[in-house]
Amino acid sequence: MIDWQKHIVVDPGVCHGKPCIKGTRVMVSVILDNLADGLSIDEITKEYPSLTSQAIHASQAYAAWLTNEEDLISLRKVG
Repeated sequence: MIDWQKHIVVDPGVCHGKPCIKGTRVMVSVILDNLADGLSIDEITKEYPSLTSQAIHASQAYAAWLTNEEDLISLRKVG
């Protein structure tokens, strides 16, 4: 599994503290919404040229981690 922590940051000064792809203002939720809408990785990277396929996979891994995480408060410590 990809190490999502290398790609995703939570910074109160960027996008109101929402999880984003490092070095961008693209929120993980935007990527996941696009995937849920059926867009392919190629379509998403075309729409958001600052993204890589690894960043998209990291977003999926992050979402999987969240569904398994019992203590979401520890999320603020990531990044």
